[in-house]
Amino acid sequence: MIGDHKSLRPLTDEEEARIQEGIAEDPDNPEWTEDDFAKARPFAEVFPELAESIRRARGRPAVEQPKRQISLRLDPDVIDAFKATGKGWQGRINAALRKAANL
Repeated sequence: MIGDHKSLRPLTDEEEARIQEGIAEDPDNPEWTEDDFAKARPFAEVFPELAESIRRARGRPAVEQPKRQISLRLDPDVIDAFKATGKGWQGRINAALRKAANL
C-alpha cells in the first residue's frame, strides 16, 4: 500500500455519487447481484488445469539435495560481521563452513 490511508480525507457525497454512477455505467463490469454470488464457483473448480499449473509454478523449484533448517548458536560478533556484508549473509556462512570442512 502506498502512503498512509488514515491521512486521506473522506469522500464527499458528490464524489461518492460520481463513483457510483461510473460503476453503474460500466458495461464490462456490472455490479454483482445476489444471484451472481449464488452461482459463483471457485477458480480452481472452473479452471482446474490452470489452477494446478499456477500452484506448481509458485515457490522455488525443487532441488535434488535441499538444504535443511537447523538451530545453530553462533557468537554475536560472528553474526554481526556476516550480516554487515549485506544480503546473502547466511549463504556466506554456509560457504565458510563448507570451506572449513574441506567440502
